[in-house]
Amino acid sequence: MRKLDILLYTRASGGGGAERVWAILANGLAVRGHRVTFVYDEKLVDDGVDPSVDAIEVGKSHPKAVLRLARLLRRRRFDVIAGAVSVSCVKLAFAKALALSRVPLVFSYHGFEEYKTGRLSAVGYYALPALAPLVSRFVGVSDGIVRALVERWSAPAARTERIYNPVPLLTSATAEEIVARPPIVGAVGRLSPEKGMDVLVDAFARLETPGASLLIGGDGPERQRLIQQAADLGIGDRVRFLGRVSSAAEVYGLSRVAAVPSRTEAFGMTTVEALSAGLRVVATRCEGSAEILADRYGELVPTGDAAQLAAAIDRALAMPPDPMPGVARAREFSAEAGIDQWERLFAGLAIPD
Repeated sequence: MRKLDILLYTRASGGGGAERVWAILANGLAVRGHRVTFVYDEKLVDDGVDPSVDAIEVGKSHPKAVLRLARLLRRRRFDVIAGAVSVSCVKLAFAKALALSRVPLVFSYHGFEEYKTGRLSAVGYYALPALAPLVSRFVGVSDGIVRALVERWSAPAARTERIYNPVPLLTSATAEEIVARPPIVGAVGRLSPEKGMDVLVDAFARLETPGASLLIGGDGPERQRLIQQAADLGIGDRVRFLGRVSSAAEVYGLSRVAAVPSRTEAFGMTTVEALSAGLRVVATRCEGSAEILADRYGELVPTGDAAQLAAAIDRALAMPPDPMPGVARAREFSAEAGIDQWERLFAGLAIPD
């Protein structure tokens, strides 16, 4: 495989969700010898982007970002360019049109409801058929996203495919190590409504397992409300909010069971991370987690149902650990597997020298 000149663009240099995926992909492709230019609107501290990756910040102003991207496309002959999340995809498409570039363009979709987050985000869904002539491939991070792109948003089926997010797997604990832990329930995710942490706090207040505690890693706009919710339920002394964590291992490495209470989840990187850590996983039956757990690798409960979530967590805490099936399942979503797929896609789209 020849070495490619690749541009990846998204909202930030790291963090969570799609931004983290693009940073992982940029690092992984650079390690394989490709020239990677990682363009983002905002630089975050401690984003983990490798120095071998060319990093360019274009700013949060949509018009200025498009102009800077267009200048970059006129100046450099990339083999392929790709955007993650709909707003970034749309801006990259506008830049390609403005630059009169014929470079292959990939749109990567990471959520079911991104269209609700802003006007340009909505364009990436409602105007998808109009944008399609500019786009060589549409990628969804799960089968559920792919179905939605084709069936609801009229993406061309022949040019739409699924590539699971590349997930750096955690070190797996043994059954003996997990059973020796106190009954800690771990959860990792942004503290925002779609992640359902309020449902988890409500469920935890209903737990019957003696001595159980809840450990939550992540930050976001709901943090203070969740802290107050735990206090109002009388469980404030048994719920710890760690804030932003550098790795899910900071939570899952201490936990006996993992909970993923999301209201909506296109993929579910934390679900894979929990499996890779050897934990039993209880998750809501939203598209991402349901696809990963497949009714075999964890217990799924209805979205938003605190009572059933509590009962499932109690059952998981009472069961002996069995890490191996989940660890094997997690390997199917490893960083290496995901980067392999992206590399093959980019190589297939690149215009021959």
